[in-house]
Amino acid sequence: MNRRHLTFACEGAQLAATLDSEAATGMTGLLIVSGGNEVRAGSWGGQAQLAARLAANGVPVFRFDRRGIGQSEGANRGFRASKPDIAAAIAAFRAATPQVRRLVAFGNCDAASALMLFGADLGIDALVLANPWTFDADTAPSHSAADLRSRYLARLANPRALWRLISGEVDLRRLAGGLKQAIGTVHPNGSALAADIAAGLARYDGPATILLADEDRTARAFFQTWPAGDPRVITCPTASHSFADRPAFEWLVERLVEATAARH
Repeated sequence: MNRRHLTFACEGAQLAATLDSEAATGMTGLLIVSGGNEVRAGSWGGQAQLAARLAANGVPVFRFDRRGIGQSEGANRGFRASKPDIAAAIAAFRAATPQVRRLVAFGNCDAASALMLFGADLGIDALVLANPWTFDADTAPSHSAADLRSRYLARLANPRALWRLISGEVDLRRLAGGLKQAIGTVHPNGSALAADIAAGLARYDGPATILLADEDRTARAFFQTWPAGDPRVITCPTASHSFADRPAFEWLVERLVEATAARH
């Protein structure tokens, strides 16, 4: 495996990166942007595995730790302040792989949100966006609207629960409040971030693919905010947010191979 570790500058800080380029002489490169506070190897080493697989397929892959994460210097200011980090990573990637003419960027969770916010300004040729983060708070609510609907519908379909309702064991006011939240809430936060990432992606004029793990809470919350019928949305039958189980991982590899092979 041809895996090289390097550093590059971003606003006075030195950031750590890894370039996988085994047999990677192709003109399309993949930039992986880490989500949350994950280091560039990714959850359970998933991004390192992705990089090895894509590089073996002829695609150079560049991963990096943004400021304040992993081996990188500087203060961690979160994904909303990560535009300079991504821009610096792109410049370093292009400098390290002069043969690359087309750049595809992949991000999961708030890395996908960052790419939606800033992708139009960064010279990226295609985006692959997995389970975009839409919550304004640092942590997700304990229950999304979709989770609440599923929970209350399951209760109403349970004969024992119905008997408790008829016999007066259930507090009707509490039940009514829960049903109102489950049915009437489009998004738990009324998220400003959801609007911002939609506006950001609307400015982007390249191809974008949105990948959703159909049983993942973050993906479900995103789906609640997004226009129905968008052909760019593809779902994977998994509850793994990071596509960690083997079938989901192989599915993700296939989507990234397609994105890096496509010509638009």
